Parts: sequence; C-alpha cells; structure tokens
Amino acid sequence: MADPPRAPKNADAFSLHSTGHDSAVHVDDHREPHWTPPPPPAIPADVAAPAQALAQSDHGDDDDDENAPHEYVSDSGFDSESLLGDETDTLASSIMNYRIENGRQYHAYRDGAYWGPNDEVAKEILDFAHHMYLLTLDKKLHLAPIANPQRILDAGTGTGIWAIDMADQYPSATVVGTDLSPIQPEWVPPNCVFEIDDVTLDWTFPPNHFDFVHVRELFGCVPDWDFFFAQAYDHIAPGGWIEIVEHGVHPRCDDGTMGEDHFFHTWGKTVVGLSEKWGKSFTIWEEAKERLEKAGFVDVTEVTYKWPMNGWPTDRKMKDIGRWNQLRLHEGVESFMLRLLTQVGGWSVARAQLFLAQLRTELKNYKVHAYLPGTVVYGRKPLRST
Repeated sequence: MADPPRAPKNADAFSLHSTGHDSAVHVDDHREPHWTPPPPPAIPADVAAPAQALAQSDHGDDDDDENAPHEYVSDSGFDSESLLGDETDTLASSIMNYRIENGRQYHAYRDGAYWGPNDEVAKEILDFAHHMYLLTLDKKLHLAPIANPQRILDAGTGTGIWAIDMADQYPSATVVGTDLSPIQPEWVPPNCVFEIDDVTLDWTFPPNHFDFVHVRELFGCVPDWDFFFAQAYDHIAPGGWIEIVEHGVHPRCDDGTMGEDHFFHTWGKTVVGLSEKWGKSFTIWEEAKERLEKAGFVDVTEVTYKWPMNGWPTDRKMKDIGRWNQLRLHEGVESFMLRLLTQVGGWSVARAQLFLAQLRTELKNYKVHAYLPGTVVYGRKPLRST
C-alpha cells in the first residue's frame, strides 16, 4: 500500500469562516442531559409521523476498563493534558462561544467547518435519524462482523447517542466519540467518553489502536476522503473494522412517478452543486466502497438501503421509515440547508426560506414515490499490511 498523505488537501480552505487547528479536547461537562425522544411534534396530519419513542438504554455501573491504554480521566470539563499551560480555560470558553447565524446556533471550534447547527432542534433531528437507522438495520447498531471490540471510535458522534448505545452493548469496550461540538449528554456509561476534535485533520490517537471505527452522516463534512480513510487505516488495529453509513441527497424514483422536472431533482442538484462549490461532497454514499478498497481495506462489503421521502410505500417497515424521514426533513430541512444556501450559495435568507418551504410542500405528496438512496459499507484492515 502506498504511503498515505499526511495532511488533507487545502484543509483550511473548506471552512465557511477562518479556523485554526487545536488539539483534541476531552469533554466531561458543558453538555446537555441525554435526549429523551418525545412523540413526533404536532404538525399537520398529512405530515405527521408515527408517535414512536426511542427506547432509552439502561446504563450500567460497570467500572472503567483500567487496562485501556488511552487515558480519559479528568476532573475538569476539558483534558488539560492535551492543551498548553494556562490556555485551557481560554480554549474551553472559546469552544462554548457558539456562532449565531440567521437565528440558528453553530459550533465554535473549527468555526464554519460543518454546515449544520448544534442547537436543540438540530440535536433532536440527529436523534430522529438514529431511530431511523435502527429501523433500517433491524435494531442493529452496526453490520460489520466485529467480535469483542475493546476500543471503538465514533467519528463525528453528534449527540453521542450511537456511542452511548454501543457502550451499553459492549461494556468491556472503551467507546470514544469525537465531534466539533460539546453537545453530548453528561450522564453516560462509564466506558463512554467524548472529545472535541476534527477528524478531517491528522488523528492524534495511537496507531493501530481501534478495533472498530464508525462513521455516520459525515457527508458534506470531509474535504479529502482519501486522507480521512488513510488516517482511519493507520489508527485501526490489524484485523479491525471500519463502517461508513451514509445516504444520498438527490431523491430517486423507480416507477416513473417523479417527472424529470420535479422539484426533488432541483433540490438534489442544488445540494450537490453547493457541496462541490464548497469542496466537501455529499456523494460519499456511492463512493465509500471504492475509497475503502483504495485505502487498503479488505473484505469490503456494501449494503444498500432506501429512505422513502414520506409514507408512500405499502410495506409496513418502509412506510414507517418514510414517515420518520418525512418528519425529519420537514422539521430539519432548515438545519440541513440554511447555512449552505446563504454562506456558500450567497442566497438571501428570504430566498432560502422559500426554497425550503417548497421542499416541505412536496413532502406531502404521496403520489410521488421518491426515496433517498443509501449504503452501509464496512471493511477490515488486513492482519498484515502489504
């Protein structure tokens, strides 16, 4: 395998605001309590999703894995060992000094590197998606055939809900979740920890360290996927696994009910076009298999899935997923698109809101059998690198 690049291409050229790279920060405090999902909010009947609640894990009191080589113990909200001298408090304050744009709250660390907000509405939408993935994967947290993993990384953990569930499922493992925002809950299993870090840059973990690396919905976040996968390869232990879970943003249709001039096509082309202009693509769902193989992973497997745009399917499982997707898009479309439209596309807020409103309207049409395509791709690092 050829030596991977040691820095992403034009790493700082892909932020909406100027940024600098600080070392990873360990977060124990400054987080909201773990989200308890309510029934779907009251929206018009033709948009309403099924009133289902996610089952909350019963976090045990297992002791920390004292044999884990990566230390995560800290009395403060941040791991001062990863910082320099008296700059700890300053960095902690800067991370919490969120940016407000058009009435939405965005992360401060690596300001502008991510397109989505981190406020309460955005966090709820992320947890809706977690429920949808559980429905899609038949309540499985992963498809990779991992066995007794001891070190797990959730890259871009978001609200941390997947990492928390994995910590419950594998109590002997240390689960690390990294993100740009300290929005994860305070009360978590003892074997789960969160760090503020940008995984699109050089990883600061030991090489050959993780048994499993999980990536979900990092579309539009990574400027150089080959560099990202090279980093993952270096830091996964021989025999360890990586799994990439992503979906497309350009709706498709298999039965001709979505005409060539339908708004969903306009929507998809707009999102993909803006991502190309920004330099962080939304098409990784269809590229992951080839890129993992290019990075040196073996036994790479791709599993496809579909998320209906609303509840049009007759199959009960797909109808349920579609209704949740309709709710997720109806309530979360501003989170997904407002910053891209205004900051990257240069649109006025009024024009952007009209565009978002048109999507909400089209989501009500059950006669159009559209869906978002997606893939789960997993691969193994060879026991011996070539």
